[in-house]
This record gives sequence, C-alpha cells and structure tokens, in this order.
Amino acid sequence: MENSSTPEGNTMIEGGCFCRRIRYGIAPGKYLSANCHCTLCRRAQAAPFVTWLVVPKAQFQYTADVPALLSSSADGTRYFCPHCGTHVACTNTTHPNIVDVTVGSLDDPAPHPPTMNVFADSELPWAFHRQAE
Repeated sequence: MENSSTPEGNTMIEGGCFCRRIRYGIAPGKYLSANCHCTLCRRAQAAPFVTWLVVPKAQFQYTADVPALLSSSADGTRYFCPHCGTHVACTNTTHPNIVDVTVGSLDDPAPHPPTMNVFADSELPWAFHRQAE
C-alpha cells in the first residue's frame, strides 16, 4: 500500500511492523495522538510510555497479513506481528469504535506528535527528563 491514495486523491496514512509482513492503512485525516503511561502499555511495549494514534475503526484496515492477538486485560486486546514482535495496535471494550495505533509503527510518525498524556499518574518520574551527565 505504498503511497496509496483515496478516490479523492488524498494520501493514506500507512504503517506496519518491523519485518513489513503486517501492513495497515488509515484514511487521511487529523487524529488525536496521546502518550499513554499506564503500566499495561509500559509492560507490553517494554518502554517508559507508548504514543498512540486514536483512529475510528472504520478508518483503519490491515492491508497485508494478520496480526496475532494478546488479551492484555479484561477490556484490552493488543495486536502484534507474530514474526518480529512489533505491536501495531490495541482495542479496548471501553471505546469499541476506536483502534489505537502505535505511532512508532507508522511509516512517517513525524506528522503525528502527541498532544496529551493519559494515565499521567503512572508516569515514570524520569520519562521526560534527561539524566545529568
């Protein structure tokens, strides 16, 4: 789906996993992007926080291969490549019409900076601070 366009001529937002077996497309648009500091995201991603692009399910589709599933909580399911391990998305029953897409798995993450932090009460105290040398 490289440089795919919609019938209106708009460029799709594309992404996928590290090994490129899992690929997805997102309809062009402006989407909320948020840093999540919850312990589930930190553990699943092995990172201090995860940046998500919040996309209506109707605007998202897998275009190559199918991800594996991880039920990470009673409400949440994470989607990842079974070959390289890249987490690409998460869904949650508390917002069933949304798919959260990892910004780091986008082909071009630069246009989607986070505009908010969620679960900030769980934020690691050093997450946004560089250690003194």
